[in-house]
Parts: sequence; structure tokens; C-alpha cells
Amino acid sequence: MKHLTTLRYVDMVARTGSIRGAAELLAITSTALNRRILALEEELGVPVFERLPRGVRLSSAGEILIHHIRAQLSDMERVRSQIADLAGARRGHVSIACSQALLPYFLPEQITRYRKEHPGVTFGVYLRDRTAAEQAIVDHEADLALVFEPVRLSEIETILTVPQPIYGVMSEDHPLASHETLRLKECLMHPVALPTRYYGVRHLIEIALVDSNLPFKPVIESDSFEYLRNHAVAEGIISFQIPIGLPIDNPLPGMAVRPVDLRDVPAGLIYMCQLRGRTLPVAAARFSDQVAKVLEARYGGAMQFGR
Repeated sequence: MKHLTTLRYVDMVARTGSIRGAAELLAITSTALNRRILALEEELGVPVFERLPRGVRLSSAGEILIHHIRAQLSDMERVRSQIADLAGARRGHVSIACSQALLPYFLPEQITRYRKEHPGVTFGVYLRDRTAAEQAIVDHEADLALVFEPVRLSEIETILTVPQPIYGVMSEDHPLASHETLRLKECLMHPVALPTRYYGVRHLIEIALVDSNLPFKPVIESDSFEYLRNHAVAEGIISFQIPIGLPIDNPLPGMAVRPVDLRDVPAGLIYMCQLRGRTLPVAAARFSDQVAKVLEARYGGAMQFGR
């Protein structure tokens, strides 16, 4: 595997934008790393990096090369995973880019369950918004993406979708907490707290309001759903979230959770995705199978797509 060492070095420099910074992470000297890069550039006959006053950036040729490098490294991880699986070692690494709603409850539960059976498998879980999660797949930074209302890039292959209706989150003594279902018009008669426009929950609410005359001016905006939940309870205002990001069966003290009427805001979709045409490493493929079964059983209405 020695031939992959230089490729890993180039990938690290591209990610950090600095030869010195990459060298520190790789535990080699910056001089040695620079020699490796210069030798590769001499072999290719073109510069891979443009040297800047502060750091480096990929050249046009480097941009082409880095896609090849990341595909090679990704494929080697798959091969290693398959070999380890044949040996019964059950090792590997699964990297996941996900929407914020998956972090507090769902993924800790699923990863814990998986690692009980396969303790040799490690995980990387990375918070990404609905655009960045897909890009992480394209850049080979993640094996899987679990994202609510993604942009749906052409390079992305959908494994599964499950519906997620919008829920209102409020204090248990809020005037609307006694309602079984919330109408959006009633919600907007009270102060509301919303995620920023990068998030799918906000996107669906704004679409629902396009042809309405309802007032829409949140008193609180944040890119943290945890903060929005806590603030909604503390001040007595309404925030919004999807069920996978809420402890619906066991609400937090002082919190009430109620579904928004689907006539007002249709349900969105969580997508589980991978890079189109890529064969996932064994560990990632098995984890995605586990997650797909749980999502389908828990939320119903799942649509599975062939790999």
C-alpha cells in the first residue's frame, strides 16, 4: 500500500491548504512532505498546487487529480473492509454526514446498536447542512449522508427516503399545547423561533407561506435546533422540528410537541444517500441496511431505491 502514501499526503495538503499544517497532522517534516509533492509534480509535468503567500491551493490539474486520489483512497477502504470481513474481523470505518436533527437521538442509538455487534468498527459523524452533506459525499469525505430535504445533486444516489412531518415545539403551558394538531395560521399568531434558511424545516415553512398573507417574522433565528427547543420552552414561544430530532415518546420536562397539520405544511423527506455508482465498504453498507430497516419500521412510508 506504499503507493497510496503520496496520495494521502496530497489529499491532506488539499484539505488543510497548507504544507506545514498537513505535515503536522501527518507527523512528518514539512520539508519531506514538500519533496514528495515536488516529485509528484515533476512526474506529472504540471504543478498540483499553487503556492500562495499563506498556504497552497489546488491548481486546475490538481483539481482533476484530487478527485482521482479520493476515489482511489475510498476504493481501498472498501477493499480493506471486505478483506477484514472475510477474515471475520468485522473492522472498518463508517463516515456519515448528516442533518442536525439526526444527532441528538437517532444516530447515537443506531451507532451504539451497531457497535455492540461490531466493536471493531469506528465511526465519524459530521454535522452538515442540506447542501454540504451531499458535497461531503461527492468529495469522499463521507460514505453516507442522512439529510432532511437535500438539494439532490446529480452525483448522489438515493438509498432510501422516509417522510417527516413538521412538529411545533413549545412549553407545556403554551396556549396551543392543548391542541392535538396545530394549524400554521394559529402558530403564526404567536411569536415563533425558526432555524436559518439553510435548513429544510425553514424551507418547507417558507414554501407553505408563498401564496398566503400570513405574517411571517420570527423573533428568534438560530442554526442550533437544541437552542431553539430550549428557548421555545424558556420564553413560551413556538419553534419547529421534525420527529427524528425530538424525544416525542418522552418529552423533555416542560416541553410539549404537537404535529402541524399536513394541509398547511406537507411532510418533508429524510434522504439516505451515497455516491452514485460507488460500492460501499462492508461496514458502511451493513450500517445503512440497519438504518434503513429502523427508519422504515419507525416512520413508515419509506421508499427504498436499488443500489
